[in-house]
Amino acid sequence: MKIYRSLDDFKALENAVVTIGTFDGVHIGHQKILTHLKECAKKINGETVLLTFYPHPRLIINPDDDSLRLINDIEEKVSRLSELDIDHLIITPFSRDFSNQTPEEYISNVLVGKLGTKKIVIGYDHHFGKDRSGSLKDLQQYADIFDYSVEQIPEQDINDVAVSSTRIRLALITGDIKTANLYLGYPFELTGTVIRGDQIGRTIGFPTANLQVHEQHKLIPAYGIYAVEVHIFDHLQNITTGEYVEIQPIKIAKGMGYIGTRPTVDGMNRSIEISLFDFNDDIYGKTLRVKFLHFIRHDERFDSLQEMKDQIQEDEKQIRALLF
Repeated sequence: MKIYRSLDDFKALENAVVTIGTFDGVHIGHQKILTHLKECAKKINGETVLLTFYPHPRLIINPDDDSLRLINDIEEKVSRLSELDIDHLIITPFSRDFSNQTPEEYISNVLVGKLGTKKIVIGYDHHFGKDRSGSLKDLQQYADIFDYSVEQIPEQDINDVAVSSTRIRLALITGDIKTANLYLGYPFELTGTVIRGDQIGRTIGFPTANLQVHEQHKLIPAYGIYAVEVHIFDHLQNITTGEYVEIQPIKIAKGMGYIGTRPTVDGMNRSIEISLFDFNDDIYGKTLRVKFLHFIRHDERFDSLQEMKDQIQEDEKQIRALLF
């Protein structure tokens, strides 16, 4: 998969088969669209193109709305898409100027001028252009003029997989990792850098890596204890500042993840901590991609550190039984 950080970096193709969207989660509904995209390209000997945006359009159109929570950060999204055999991924900066194009300008300038679209495949609720006024009707109206065809994935086809980004978000914030992962088609992930904490875990025999998540708008699952698999990287290059290079993890470990405010020690701020099993390497400053496999229990306050330690020992036993 070739990756471009702007429409200006992309040279229009002769036979582009295109889809456009945020694709947050790259869930099994999205995967169905992308599978069809590849089938269409194969029929006309074309190349698949996925155009997505960074930052998320809502952050530009409604900058005062802080409610957006993303299932994927941009690196996680790229990693998922790279596994789906798309030929070209364009991550173009979203701006007010871009959003203010009329539907005709969008079709002429972007779909035809920048991409060389011969066929566009869209979901049933796709809108584009100023005030999201463009729709399937506009794409069909200009198809003959600009020599492309358009296909909309029927609502029933998408609904057949019974999945949406909204349903996944709801599952995650309630701790229903099993359902979220089922809808995603892979384990939900958090990606961040290991920073120094107050090292309370060491005092009770459970040293943890404190995770600072890279994306400030990333959805954080329900507070509690999780069984996790952790991919450890020297670093992950930021897709917004440099060419993306897929980097293999230097190590993979299993462990226990904690999200919460540490109420037993009167914590005030949310903490994301990872305890890696059978692992003693120094990983300060390393990048972790934490895959959430099982939800164990909700966060709770204990009457003493010893009581908390006893419960964590039981959590570890349960997680080891699940992962090993």
